[in-house]
Amino acid sequence: MCGITGFVGEPPAGGARPVLEQMLARIAHRGPDGQGLWTGGPAALGHCRLAIVDAAGGAQPFWNEDHTVAVVFNGEIYNHAALRAELEAAGHRFASRCDTEVLVHGYEAWGSALPAKLRGMFAFAVWDCAAGTLFCARDPFGVKPFYYYQGGGAFLFGSEIKCFLPHPAFDKALNTAQLEPYLSFQYSPGDDTFFAGVKKLPPAHWLRWHAGRLTLGRYWQPALCPAPEGDAGWWARRIHAALTESVQAHLQADVPVGCFLSSGVDSLYLAALAGPRAAFSVGFSDRRYSELDKVTAAARQLRLPLRGRCIAPEEYWAALGGIQYAMDEPLADASAPALYFLARTAAQSVKVCLSGEGADELFGGYNVYADALARPPSARLPAPVRRAAGAAAGRLPPVRGVNFLERHSQPPAQRYIGPSEPFTPRRARRLLRPGLGGTPAQAFAAPCRADAAGLDPAAQLQSCDLRLWLVGDILLKADKMSMAHGLEVRVPYLDREVFAAAAAVPAALRANSGATKLALRQAAQTVLPPALAQRRKLGFPVPVRAWLRDPQFLAQVEQAFHSEAAREFFRPKALEQLLAWHRSGRCDVWRQLWCVYMFLVWYREYFILR
Repeated sequence: MCGITGFVGEPPAGGARPVLEQMLARIAHRGPDGQGLWTGGPAALGHCRLAIVDAAGGAQPFWNEDHTVAVVFNGEIYNHAALRAELEAAGHRFASRCDTEVLVHGYEAWGSALPAKLRGMFAFAVWDCAAGTLFCARDPFGVKPFYYYQGGGAFLFGSEIKCFLPHPAFDKALNTAQLEPYLSFQYSPGDDTFFAGVKKLPPAHWLRWHAGRLTLGRYWQPALCPAPEGDAGWWARRIHAALTESVQAHLQADVPVGCFLSSGVDSLYLAALAGPRAAFSVGFSDRRYSELDKVTAAARQLRLPLRGRCIAPEEYWAALGGIQYAMDEPLADASAPALYFLARTAAQSVKVCLSGEGADELFGGYNVYADALARPPSARLPAPVRRAAGAAAGRLPPVRGVNFLERHSQPPAQRYIGPSEPFTPRRARRLLRPGLGGTPAQAFAAPCRADAAGLDPAAQLQSCDLRLWLVGDILLKADKMSMAHGLEVRVPYLDREVFAAAAAVPAALRANSGATKLALRQAAQTVLPPALAQRRKLGFPVPVRAWLRDPQFLAQVEQAFHSEAAREFFRPKALEQLLAWHRSGRCDVWRQLWCVYMFLVWYREYFILR
């Protein structure tokens, strides 16, 4: 696990190396164990290292034998031993035992077919000196980030956007078109970012730069293909076998590997499969929002040494600016700061932790999937009546009944964009100043819905989350919050073999009107007590709703809402209306307040303070 950055094209006027050093300094937290730099001709490659495997032989950039092909790489390749054997049989000579070297020789042997052969999490860039070509790729689910920018005669790439800031070709400008979809998703969806011209390489894609021209290609796409029916025991055994093997692959390391632990089945199952090792969890002093008591009891049952930490409200709020800076783009997921403190706690003891990201999206874990299979009374109304009721509700204060009418004016598969929707598209547009509209939220979800049109209602929602929510929120915060402390997070659920099993699980074994992750829970009972395997999902509860009732913290939000920056992007009357609804206690709008506030905190970090 590391950080990568670099550029190709017209060299900076002051020389490539000083600029590359400054770019690497911006992401030094990702790799505190060492740095590697190389410049030559039109190319510059930089790498900061977190040494996990082959500490003595894994320095980067890593070259082939004749120094014509080099790679900088962030991530882990879990099938590197098998690929190495295949490449050696074809005549390639290896100088180390690290997984990075497989990428160099794999590129030589397979070119753009390389990423499809890899099992792991990765973002890498290969410089081919002879061809004058930069080849880059990102893992199938987007566990590792990869950003790029082309302008001023140069092509820039990196693990984080902030590493572009020192390059003279980079023009830092706000992309206001991302505001509208952000308000609906609570994160920045799609390939564009909040920085004009900066793009994300999508998951399961490769990119080739040659003589200033970019070519992108897709090498895989997550597609659910549920079997029509099946024996629950058989599916549980298949899932258990795939996940057991994946966990063993993800434990490959020359350093100790720990576990993130919550009270839910996802992380408990991984911990049980991984065996006795250090476990880490966080909670809050408000026990309504804290899992620490349950986690402590579960860790005792599994005989895991647990290190728990209670996050104080004051330190949570004090860290928000630094957290939004670490995220690169605004994120309104209130669990991200909790993950930040969890990673800080774990990094004091280990360099690697297993985590349960992806289980909900693969196996049907969100309550909304169960809701999609239920038939609420409103569904009996004719569609035109539901749409009219939803339009009328959108003009009223968002009290509980109004929210229900607005969100159920269309079938779930047509209206769904993700588990969290702070603002409906209609309310988002009414909040923004005129002229600041962007791509509507539904435009991002439409291709996902089209590809999943023949699936059951819950699988249609899962397909949307696999391509939007998972990479845009869940994996992004896992990477940025852990790497802010030089900690590698590995996600065994997001393995291609585990996905192959999950994709075929019948609808009846994923979710029903009263339960979620049915097949996964049965598989987990192979190693977990039934009470732990069947425990209801809590998510990652954070007491922001309660804190926003505290004058001390609400005052910080009000100050931001009355700032010059707020007036630049939002209608002042609409912001004041949100605050009035919140103060009245009649409307639960804490998510909306938080979404706007997190954008303003992020904007302050990148466009006012820095």
